[in-house]
Amino acid sequence: MSMAEPLEIAANAIMAVSIFLAGRNNIHSWWTGIAGCSLFAVLFYGSQLYADVALQLLFIATCIIGWRQWLRGDHGHSLHIRTTRPATLLKMALAGVFATAGYGLMLKHYTNAYAPFIDSAVLMFSVIAQVLLMGRRIENWPVWLLVNTVSVPLYASRGLYLTAALYAAYWINAIVAWRHWRRQREAGA
Repeated sequence: MSMAEPLEIAANAIMAVSIFLAGRNNIHSWWTGIAGCSLFAVLFYGSQLYADVALQLLFIATCIIGWRQWLRGDHGHSLHIRTTRPATLLKMALAGVFATAGYGLMLKHYTNAYAPFIDSAVLMFSVIAQVLLMGRRIENWPVWLLVNTVSVPLYASRGLYLTAALYAAYWINAIVAWRHWRRQREAGA
């Protein structure tokens, strides 16, 4: 077993728990996310997926913020599942496309990054999904579906087969979570 394999197993095991908990609208997804993202940052650095390293560092920060937001609520009230205006989603999508192009160009010209534009798309749209998740916005789940669709072949191409398989499972979890959150929203959660 190579050095990356135990690290990949540990990172995926912890993140599987975190993502499952997020899909169930459970606050414990945040601290487990911090642990899993820390391990993934080390793993992706060794695989020359530098945008993914940056993403994991950002996720650690957003996990801290999201944990705090879910604990404190919205202006003294509990933070319920809610929707985002279509115009806001369009602005976020356009920002994601432009940021992907810019960061991808930077990685292409200044690093030895593997698949800089695909890696950058995973980064930028994961940021969008995470921001939506932090605000308990139901639209986070379709964005995670997009991210997971792109991530599976990217990670498989780097020999991170366990990670690719788990991102395929995360794809399924995102569908289940999206349905679960819609039901909770209808019930007033």
